[in-house]
Amino acid sequence: MNKKDYYEVLGVKKDASDEEIKRAFRKLAKQYHPDVNKEPGADEKFKEIGEAYSVLSDPNKRSQYDQFGHAAFQGASGGASGQGAGGFSGFDFNDFDFGDIFDDLFGGGFGFGRGKSKNRPQKGPDTLVRINLDFMEAIKGCKKTIKIDLTDTCPKCDGKGGFKEHKCQTCGGRGRVVVQQNSLFGVFQTETTCKDCGGVGTTYEEKCPKCNGKGIIKEVKEIEVDVPAGVDTGNKLRISGKGEAGRNGGENGDIYIEFKVSDHPLFEREDDDIYLEVPITITDAILGCKKEIPTLDRNVILDIKPGTQNLTKLKLKGKGVKSVNSRFTGDMYAVINVVIPTKLSREQKELIKDLADTDLESENDIKRFKKYLD
Repeated sequence: MNKKDYYEVLGVKKDASDEEIKRAFRKLAKQYHPDVNKEPGADEKFKEIGEAYSVLSDPNKRSQYDQFGHAAFQGASGGASGQGAGGFSGFDFNDFDFGDIFDDLFGGGFGFGRGKSKNRPQKGPDTLVRINLDFMEAIKGCKKTIKIDLTDTCPKCDGKGGFKEHKCQTCGGRGRVVVQQNSLFGVFQTETTCKDCGGVGTTYEEKCPKCNGKGIIKEVKEIEVDVPAGVDTGNKLRISGKGEAGRNGGENGDIYIEFKVSDHPLFEREDDDIYLEVPITITDAILGCKKEIPTLDRNVILDIKPGTQNLTKLKLKGKGVKSVNSRFTGDMYAVINVVIPTKLSREQKELIKDLADTDLESENDIKRFKKYLD
């Protein structure tokens, strides 16, 4: 019977690396293992995959196969060693970590020293909480109290789940039991969680009535959060050890606070810099003026020079936001907005006309522009 090309069986190219071959075998073995895949022909497919890997994972066998094909292992080709590799004979397990495959397939170790005990201390899961801040709360920092549903260690049984503790008779206190599993690879020893003690290795004569034997309770907690000055939307703050309860004596998880900051009616923030639009009249822009403006701390007097153009940015050094991650403080920029009036009195119109009759076109920019129109 003609056999399929081993490279095709594993779905790899002929120049595939050892790691690529190993990955392909791992994926297919998990997919077609008879204990997982009950479809007709899965066991034969699994055997075919194993046979291909037994050859291509061995440098010598792979070299012979590349030169002579399947005949290299049938004793029918001159120069071939004739080593039997049909079926699973010669299948080399030594350099492949089957623990990963079988842990994924069955949730336990297969005698490879990889069994994971569930009675070890486990840290509690982390919790994400979102807090809304107004603009100045984020700039200045503040304190916020949050209410959150969290699991905590049961105070009545200290997290054990019961009273009058005994070593589990089923597993002897190990938390896991060993059973044997038949496989195409042979007989494997499988470790699974003990059902009688749930993997903790102990049982109790009396179940705790407060937590119903779970060792943890659900309760609403109030936690005060110190919001540092300078936080912005998307920033996160970690509160260590205040989250969900751990298991088997493990530490509590962490709480992550994510901030969302509302907009301000005047100020706009860009990183640690602040922008403020300052409206002025056309005469203020022409003649210059001093204008009182707000900052994050207090009002200050802004000196606007004569002839200031629209959208000019005047920098106020160090008047921005204190960085939440360093001692650096940003700057503030006053952006000049020259407001053009839409309604004028008769007197104002006359004044503007008188101004228009003067030589307002002496500016260099206007002269350069008009030069291309003449």
